[in-house]
Amino acid sequence: MIKAGIIGATGYAGGELVRILLGHKDVEIRWYGSRSYIDKKYADVYRNMFTLVEDVCLDDNIEKLAKEVDVIFTATPQGFLAGVLTEEILKQCKVIDLSADYRIKDVHIYEQWYGIEHKSPQFIEEAVYGLCEINREKTKGKRLVANPGCYTTCSILTAYPLVKEGLIDTTTLIVDAKSGTSGAGRGAKVQNLYCEVNENIKAYGVASHRHTPEIEEQLGYAAGKEIQINFTPHLVPMNRGILVTEYATLNKKGGKLPTYEEIKAVYDKYYGKEKFVRVLDKGVCPETKWVEGSNYVDVNFVIDERTGRIIMMGALDNIVKGAAGQAVQNMNIWAAGGNRFRISTDVPIKKSEDKKVIPIKELRTSRQDKEKWIHIKYGQ
Repeated sequence: MIKAGIIGATGYAGGELVRILLGHKDVEIRWYGSRSYIDKKYADVYRNMFTLVEDVCLDDNIEKLAKEVDVIFTATPQGFLAGVLTEEILKQCKVIDLSADYRIKDVHIYEQWYGIEHKSPQFIEEAVYGLCEINREKTKGKRLVANPGCYTTCSILTAYPLVKEGLIDTTTLIVDAKSGTSGAGRGAKVQNLYCEVNENIKAYGVASHRHTPEIEEQLGYAAGKEIQINFTPHLVPMNRGILVTEYATLNKKGGKLPTYEEIKAVYDKYYGKEKFVRVLDKGVCPETKWVEGSNYVDVNFVIDERTGRIIMMGALDNIVKGAAGQAVQNMNIWAAGGNRFRISTDVPIKKSEDKKVIPIKELRTSRQDKEKWIHIKYGQ
């Protein structure tokens, strides 16, 4: 049995981690960390956990936590883990960080885009960028995983096969992304109030969003060279979900554009055996409703022969595959690779006799009385 601790357990990503891990047949949650709700019952924060979680919220004492668990999930703001992580902690347990502290290899770029000093740059090099479908083998046996961001997961996976195979001109790549309001976190902000968001859509972080260098770095590895993109996110009036639409000029071969069949074969080459990336049928555009509450990423593309460009599309749930679900997926990869603990490689959220399937009541959709029962397998 894997003993897990969560710091930031009362945020949206932390709450989703709790829901998933409660249904994990090989995990026991030992620590519900929340600086805002110390000594308050966790079920009083998330009422859908009534009778399911009896524990109270603890503090964020990561040094004490490291002595009690096998793996720590930090669903915390930027700068927290970098400010407290030590060699001693990493010797005692594994850490999966849902913030950006260890995603970007160049500490100067991190400090420039996030506007804070990195307190522990000595751990950046060993941290693995935990985009499971691309870095699965690199993750096994490592002590520290930098869980990718929500926008970045969707943006990278949507374009990765074509960048890797050199089928698009990366200097022309434009990423247009739209996210639900949960992506901004659970803290109260005027711009996220109902009256500000409802019946409205707006761009933000134009030419300055801090996920930009993360996307550029990872797609740059795929391209084998540094690249720059235009990335523009938008806030839309829904609870959860991300939809990206990406545009790029296709590279011609022998004066001809690649065919649909050639592009589809490339996507199938990289994702054909991936459980959680679904390449949709021809002519079907991804929708956020289809991936809500799941660990799936749906992708597809359309070739515009008139302009010589390709339109790539992707959709995911920003709190699951974009955060908590991918973090659990990384834990499963770690475990399957041995080293400290081991679990089965196919981990169901639908529980066996001793645990219950957890309904999503928090972040529910506009159908207010709906409960969703998730039966998605969180494997590798």
